[in-house]
Amino acid sequence: MIGDRWGVTPAETRLRFGCDAFVPDPTLAAWRGVTVHAAPDVVWRRLRQVRLAPYSYDLLDNLGRRSPRELLDLPDPVVGDPFTRALGRDRGRVLAVDPSRELTATIMGARLSYVVLPHTDGSRLVLKVVARTHRWLAPALLVGDLVMARKQLLTLKRLAETDREGD
Repeated sequence: MIGDRWGVTPAETRLRFGCDAFVPDPTLAAWRGVTVHAAPDVVWRRLRQVRLAPYSYDLLDNLGRRSPRELLDLPDPVVGDPFTRALGRDRGRVLAVDPSRELTATIMGARLSYVVLPHTDGSRLVLKVVARTHRWLAPALLVGDLVMARKQLLTLKRLAETDREGD
């Protein structure tokens, strides 16, 4: 389907993600991924900050406030925590956490998992989004998610690579 994959390998689309347990028969499934030239622990520390802001298009989803660029020493998220903060308020909920490896959450009716994988060039940050929606609505949702998720992953990549340089 148009917009269902960006930056991922076929092997990554065959992995089992935490979100799969919450939506066993999705009508929408999308995968996004980036290679990050930083160690998995550096990427995980940056990913934890998604709780503070969306790290996508701040003008659209953060009321124009810039997502924090400085790396903060946040604890790992726990089940029940807000997933992110967007449009001036907490959005979504954390559903599962495998510290330093996977964060699974729900937002706007979708379930999503971010996985940090070791890679020869540093790390892979892979996102899977699943939902049950009307089949005719799925293509539009996929394209919208692609635009926002791509920007988010590229921002997290750039920041984690900068964090690595500061170590």
